[in-house]
Order: sequence, then structure tokens, then C-alpha cells
Amino acid sequence: MANLKEIRRRIISVQGTQKITRAMKMVAAAKLRKAQDHAENFRDYSRLTSDVLAEVAADAEPDAHPLLKRRVAKSELVLVISSDRGLCGGFNSNLNRTVLEKLKKDEISVELAVVGKKAKGYFEHRNIAIQRMYDDVLEQLNYQQAVKIAAELAALYEQGKYDRISLAYNEMVSVVSQVPTVRQLLPVALPEKQDTGTGEIGPAGFVFEPNQKALLATLLPSYVEVKVFGALLESVAAEHAARMSAMETATNNAQDMIDSLTLVYNRARQSAITNELMDIVGGAEALND
Repeated sequence: MANLKEIRRRIISVQGTQKITRAMKMVAAAKLRKAQDHAENFRDYSRLTSDVLAEVAADAEPDAHPLLKRRVAKSELVLVISSDRGLCGGFNSNLNRTVLEKLKKDEISVELAVVGKKAKGYFEHRNIAIQRMYDDVLEQLNYQQAVKIAAELAALYEQGKYDRISLAYNEMVSVVSQVPTVRQLLPVALPEKQDTGTGEIGPAGFVFEPNQKALLATLLPSYVEVKVFGALLESVAAEHAARMSAMETATNNAQDMIDSLTLVYNRARQSAITNELMDIVGGAEALND
């Protein structure tokens, strides 16, 4: 009977865990819808920003703005955007391994800046120095935080401390697919100029004023801000999607374990009942004798 009690205790424990994972899945699903809407809506703005910059910076010389200037790559800073919390499957581990492989393979000096506690813990555990840590960004994500980060990264590039700056984050392809991505942020790689086929200037026939240099001074910092904020939004949406999938898998696994334990419990109970009946029958026969 003690064995039955232990099995029953395990079933109740797994049922409690299942309730938690099911609730976490529902919370992640609710947050995902909101985060996905924000990310998708911002993609349109980011695309328009790229189109406008492509028109303004058409045929621009590299010295037209410091953020366009290309140098021989001897050093690079990678901004790693992870999450602050776990329980989201391979969301953080896949990204961290991708960055770690880059650190090992690249022949140039690569240093890290980090958003998210999970990346910080991963690289500190491996004694990899983190040059900059951005705390409390993901919980209350807003555009002003992206502006601050983008301004610091742009300043580091303009000062010549790094020859290249990249973003490493999880790009949300779908609810079940989040792909670790490393993309160059600085120097700004100008998008290709749109061919409208009408001979008009700009993606919608705009005429740009004042001159090109003045416009680049405004547009390029904004472009960097947009790319940083877009990466943060993508990462947050991908995190919720990964957590929802992980919690769904955990809930299903818990149900499989409950079913298995219930089967074992029923067999053990049946065996115990059979033994008791045999004892009763044996006792009755002994009395008759």
C-alpha cells in the first residue's frame, strides 16, 4: 500500500506541474498576440525608413556621414539580445551558441554588449567579457530605450572604437520557428534604391529638401534607432512564441506521464486487491479445515 501512496503522490505532483505549464502557455499566448502585432506593424515603418534612406543616400559618398564610413574590419562589437527569463525552450541557448561560434571563428577581435540576463549569465560562466550590459530593457520595452542604445552604439562607431557593430537576436519566422540571426548594424549598409518605373524621386514621388548631407545627418541616426528597436521587438515576440511552444510541449509531456503513472497505479492497485482476496480465500479455507 505504501507503493500505491507513492505513485498517487507522484500523480498529484505532476498534475500540479501541468496546471502551471498550462497557465504559462496561456499567458505566453496572450503576450505573443500583442508582441507580434507590435513587431509586424513596426516592420512597415522600418521598411519605409529603409526606402526613404535609399532614395536620399543614392550615390552618397562614404564620407557623407560618419555612420557610412567603412574601415578595414579589425574589431567588432556584437549586441546580443536574449531574454531575462527562461522556460522558453532553446530560445536563449541557440542564440548564445551562435554568438559563441562567431567568437571562435572570426579572425578579428569581437566584443559583446548584452541585453537580457540569460546571455549575461551564459557568457560570464564561460569567462567571456561583456563590455556593456543594458538592464531593465525588456520588461518595459519602449522606443526611448532603443534610442539610448542606438546613440551609444553610433558614438562608439564614430569614435573609431569598433570597425563594425552587429546585432544578434532571434528573428521570429513563425510561431514555431525562431531563427538566431546576426546582422550588421554599422557601418550602415544602404538599401538598394527603388525603381518606381515612373522617373519620380523617392518611394512615393517625394522631393527631398534640404541637401543630401543635412538629410543624412537626421536620417542615419534614426535608421540605426529603427533597426535596434525592430530587433528588440522581434526578440520579444520570438521569446513569447518560444515559451508558448515550450509550455505546450511540457503540458503534453506531463499528460503522458500522468497517463503512464495512472496505468502503473491501476495495475498496482489491482495486484494489491488480488493479493488481499487470495489472503481472504486462503484464511477461509484454513478455517474450514
